[in-house]
Amino acid sequence: MIPSESPGAGGALAETVRGLQERAARALPAEQVEHADGWWLRHDSGSSWWVASVLPHGPDGLDGPDTSTAAELARRVARAEEFYARHGGTARFQITPAACPAGLDGLLAGRGYDRAHPVSLQAAAVADVPGQRGGGPLRVRIEDRPGDAWFAVWHAVHGGGAGPAARGLLDRVAGPSAYARVLDGDETVAVGRAVADSGWAGVFAMATVPAARGRGAGARVLGALADWAGAHGAARLYLQVERDNPAALRLYARAGFRELCTYHYRTAGAKP
Repeated sequence: MIPSESPGAGGALAETVRGLQERAARALPAEQVEHADGWWLRHDSGSSWWVASVLPHGPDGLDGPDTSTAAELARRVARAEEFYARHGGTARFQITPAACPAGLDGLLAGRGYDRAHPVSLQAAAVADVPGQRGGGPLRVRIEDRPGDAWFAVWHAVHGGGAGPAARGLLDRVAGPSAYARVLDGDETVAVGRAVADSGWAGVFAMATVPAARGRGAGARVLGALADWAGAHGAARLYLQVERDNPAALRLYARAGFRELCTYHYRTAGAKP
């Protein structure tokens, strides 16, 4: 059973969400990672910005109202800010109400951090995701490494991600990985990837070229990755999708994904 964001599910939901976000951090491994009081401090010089954010997980004891609690939370934030200053990066925190200290969002707002990028964390049982569908001109190929055609689609759709930094990030992934390509004839028109990790598989890097949209290419990618995940011991899938992407949200809903929780980011800005 996958916990949902509902009354009474708090403890189980928090444990699930923390576990999934840490799996995602291993599937998107930053160049530099430090663990401080259970918080993941991550810096990456060249790939996607969300790779280089703080995961404020771990034992906290920071939910109480007393001053010692507030001071400890401020100390941890200052430690993170020092980490990013040392690496020449911008301090950014991933804020998940279900899984991080209750006072963190307000503290960062008071320090001038900007709020942006609302994200939905979703999950599905592998058995509920429609598998690969036969027939039609579209074919799916699964590979264990991304080739130039895979990167070309990602770059065409998202405008980046084909350079040395992105390739280096994928080289650092330690878990079993699958790179899916949907082909129309000899042309790759959609891609995605998955990483298996302790009973779950994360879905990442979904992209379909505009000319192939509305033809089921994205669903074919998800079906192929679900089949691969099941064959690699994963009973459940998870993914992260921005809330302002309605086409992707519809695709994932049709494939059986349901929202576990939402989160957002706080990025250092001008001090008040």
